[in-house]
Amino acid sequence: MSIKFNIVSPLFLAVFLTAMTSFSFLVKAEKTSAPETAKVYFINLKDGDVVKGIVHIQFGLSGMGIAPAGTDKKNTGHHHLIINGTLKGDELNESIPSDERHIHFGGGQTETSLDLKPGTYTLQMVLGDKNHIPHNPPIKSKLITIIVK
Repeated sequence: MSIKFNIVSPLFLAVFLTAMTSFSFLVKAEKTSAPETAKVYFINLKDGDVVKGIVHIQFGLSGMGIAPAGTDKKNTGHHHLIINGTLKGDELNESIPSDERHIHFGGGQTETSLDLKPGTYTLQMVLGDKNHIPHNPPIKSKLITIIVK
C-alpha cells in the first residue's frame, strides 16, 4: 500500500491566506444598522460638570434597546465609554478597542462608577453591536468635559 501526500506550494498557500484574510476583513467590516433617531447620552452628567471623588455615570439610550455583547437582536447594542478620546473615521468601522480609555459594558450595564484622579477628562458614549462595532449610523453621545476635584 502506498500513501500519497499532496504538498501545497508555498505560492498557493500565500495566495490562499491573503485571499482569506481579505475576505474576513470584508465580513468584519459589515455594520449593523440602527434607526436614525437612536440616541445615547449621559443621564447624570453634563458638559462642564465638576465632580468630587468616585464619578458615578448613568448611561441613557433612546430609540434602541440594550443587549449583552454577542446578542444578535435587531435594534440593540451595548455601551462603551471613551475617556479622553473619540472614535472617528475608520475607527467607526472597526471593533472598539478594550483598554483604559475604551471601557466596554458588554454585559448590558447601564451605569458605572470610576475612580478617576483629579484632572480634566473628556467622556463620550458609543453604542456597539454584538461584535463591539459601532452601528450604521454610529450612535454616539456628544463629547463632554468634566473636571474631577
